[in-house]
Formats: sequence, C-alpha cells, structure tokens
Amino acid sequence: MTDSRDPDALIRRAGRPDPSFDQHFLVDDRVLDRIPTFAESFDRSHVLEVGAGTGALTDRLLDAADRVTAVERDEGYAAFLREEFADEIAAGDLEIVEGDVLDVDLPDFTCSVSNLPYGVSSETTFRLLPLGKPMVLMYQLEFAERMAAEAGTSEYGRLSVAAQHYADVEVVETVPREAFDPQPRVQSALVRVTPREPDYEVGDEAFFLDFVKALFTQRRKTVRNAIRNTAHISGLSDADAVVAAVDEDVLRQRPGNLDPSAFAALANVALGVEGGDGG
Repeated sequence: MTDSRDPDALIRRAGRPDPSFDQHFLVDDRVLDRIPTFAESFDRSHVLEVGAGTGALTDRLLDAADRVTAVERDEGYAAFLREEFADEIAAGDLEIVEGDVLDVDLPDFTCSVSNLPYGVSSETTFRLLPLGKPMVLMYQLEFAERMAAEAGTSEYGRLSVAAQHYADVEVVETVPREAFDPQPRVQSALVRVTPREPDYEVGDEAFFLDFVKALFTQRRKTVRNAIRNTAHISGLSDADAVVAAVDEDVLRQRPGNLDPSAFAALANVALGVEGGDGG
C-alpha cells in the first residue's frame, strides 16, 4: 500500500463537514485501513463508493481496487475530490459522480464499499440490494443490528426480512463515535452484505415486501389479526379469505417470530387466494 492521505489534512483542505447535512467523516486511520480488507473476497475490479466526502476512504479504495466510482452529492466536496484526485482521474482509476445516489445513474460496479450518509442509508441500501452486488457498508449500529437480526429477537423486523431476502448480512465491526469528525450521536458498525438467491420462491417480490411491511406494523398482534388489520397496506381485497387459507399454527404466531421463508409462504398463499378471487 502506498502512503495514505491523512484524513484530518483532507478536512482542513476541503472544509469542515456539516453534521446538519448528515456529514460525519471517518478520521481514524486504523478503521479506514481495515475497511477494504472486509471486501477482500469480493471482486474489486470496479468499486462503488457512496458518500465520498473528502476522500479518505476513496484513497484507501484506490489502493485496493482496479477502479473506483465515487458518488458525492455535496457540490463543494465533489469539486475538491476532482482537484485532490486529479492524477487518479486522469489515469482512469477514479470517476467522481456528483449527485444524490438515489437519483444518479450507477455504473456497472462489482462491489460497493461505503461510509453511507446515515439519513439515506435505508433508501440507499434498497437501491443497491436488488442489484445483487456484494457490499461493505457503514451504518448506525442500531440499523446494522436490525439488518442482521434473527427471527424471534427484539431487533428483528421488516428491515431484517427485506435485507436477508437478498443477501447474507453480517456485522463485522463496531465503530466508536470517536472515529468520526464531527462525532455522530451514536455508535456505528460495518456490515458485510453477500448476495445470494433466497432458498424459497416468491410469486411477486413487490407484493412480498409490501406484505412484510404491513404485518410488521402489527408486530405485537397475532399473524391472524395482523393480516386482517393491514389489508389497506398490503392491498388484500379479502383478508378473511387469506386467513382461512393459512395454517392455524402460523396464525397464532407473531410476525417477529416468522423467518423470511415463512413470510414468503404466507405471501404466496395470499397471492393465490387473491388471484383465485380475481383480486
């Protein structure tokens, strides 16, 4: 590895981040150096970085990847990156994309390694997950734990089911507040996301995800009552008919105790009933 750019010096040259704009930049060299190692098993020929900021992680990724595309929505920081990394851009090793990751056209990347802006971490994750690319992403610790949670735990919810529908999710490192400037109010965590096909089938993925969302709005109710109470969210035209088609042992459970495959089975039953009724 070549000598890495000093993260504090980058901030001094680029200008102070603004926490009101969701800007919390990693300044701990040890954490920055470790992040690319969590993606060593991934194809790093073209790495996507979301929220490049002043480029401290970008610098490390350039040492680990063949090519990096860095997305940065802040106009000032995007301009700084183009100046700071002019040589790497000229060599074709780096491209800076200025704009919001939720709106810009994404390249055909092979993996993503990013310190995500926390305010849009959920929306960003669910733009990236369906693309089926491996990722190492930084989140608020609570969000990370919810992504990786198992059925039956207090952290398990809609986010857990949806994320694990697309990939294996693993919290690989907890990162303290002190590793950032300015410091966020909470701890953070690095999550490794390894895409894989689910071991179940869903008849309609959009309906499946809406159905999971609906039932978790009633997580303390039984599945029977959750189905009946959320037809306006899931779009069911005859919730009672769906309930009648589901096994009693499933109806007695609560949504938080159903694993993703059980949710898929439920959603498929609901689709079958609705289809049979012309709904």
